[in-house]
Amino acid sequence: MKHIVLSIDLKSFYASVECLDRGLDPFSTPLIVADEQRGDGTIVLAASPYIKEKYDVKSRCRLYEVDKTIPGLIIAQPRMERYIKVSAKINMIYLSYVSQEDLHVYSIDESFLDITDYLHYSSCDPYLYARRIIDDIKNKTGLTVTCGIGENIFLAKVAMDIEAKHNADNIAYWKKKDIVEKLWNISPLSKMWGIGRRLEKRLNSLGFYKVGDIASASKDYLKKNFGIIGEEIYYHSLGYDDAVIKNKVTSKNRSLSAGQVLLRDYDANEIETIIRSMAIELSDRMYDKKVISNSFSMYINFSQGGGLSFKLFIPLATASHETIGKKLASLFLKDIDKYREKKFRGVYLCANDIYFEDTYQLSLFDSEEKHDRQIALEKTTKEIRKLYGVRKAMPCSSLNFSSTFLDRSQQIGGHHR
Repeated sequence: MKHIVLSIDLKSFYASVECLDRGLDPFSTPLIVADEQRGDGTIVLAASPYIKEKYDVKSRCRLYEVDKTIPGLIIAQPRMERYIKVSAKINMIYLSYVSQEDLHVYSIDESFLDITDYLHYSSCDPYLYARRIIDDIKNKTGLTVTCGIGENIFLAKVAMDIEAKHNADNIAYWKKKDIVEKLWNISPLSKMWGIGRRLEKRLNSLGFYKVGDIASASKDYLKKNFGIIGEEIYYHSLGYDDAVIKNKVTSKNRSLSAGQVLLRDYDANEIETIIRSMAIELSDRMYDKKVISNSFSMYINFSQGGGLSFKLFIPLATASHETIGKKLASLFLKDIDKYREKKFRGVYLCANDIYFEDTYQLSLFDSEEKHDRQIALEKTTKEIRKLYGVRKAMPCSSLNFSSTFLDRSQQIGGHHR
């Protein structure tokens, strides 16, 4: 069955929200979203359409790359809580046009909608149905969006990425008959969804420079050189994509992680504090989802590149930050003298192969009373932080100069609320 899919992107989302909240037009305002407190090397999370076009400022560049003499330049501090609220409002608009099962939220500013079953009842063609949604978003939020329409998820996405962003009405509709003219001429290859810079270089080395080159190649040759990815890009180059939004896929290998990039170079003797505070963050997420794990990983990055990795297996599965933090910190401290001369810039913890805590089983050598008391204490302090603020139940180490615990508690996704 042929599906009609919309790929909708909120244009310069963070920057547009900041402009509109200030009563400014994103298409005539030089605004970027970046946290100046993190220094000139911080990443520009978003740039307004105006500053992108007139001054060639790109999202994801570094702040020092932006010309500070641009007349009227506004550097807006990120407000993740605000962006999440606006995104949620837009998702509710989507749900007035399609059911939950036909909506896939791809990211905070991009979604896929399968409108196949709604066109007949609305007496609309795909373009008009997309136009209604776009106009509704504009009227209710002020945001401008771009929309790709395709006969599958892939065609909708590339129609949006390649053409819609350049059309006056911000809409592009790609059908199978458009593949030769529009899809096969895409170059460089990294412009096509699913091909990153590294894969592009490997493809170039084998003589592939346009999507049409991939389409004319042997599927077996691509699979031999690139594995399952080679087979995938071959089918995409022909405009094939059999994924259906209704058929949600849940990964069997589940994990949870917590990590942060440090805002300055840290010495080795400061890292234990960060490990323990990140263990609390990871533990809180595990308690929220009611999961535990036996297996944990830790990655600690050097400021000059490279880093350290550690693996931890705990016979008794847990979500306790006291246990996780203590054991992971001990792995690092065991050989700390080797790292005295190093500087560090990132700490990442991961709970691997998590499963629900109702399957928990004590070993013969563990005290059930001690275990239950520790878990009850940690869950209680977590709820206190949630209800009354992080300062009401925080570790003493959070007062340490090295600690980022308080700052992190005021952030969402590593950025200001």
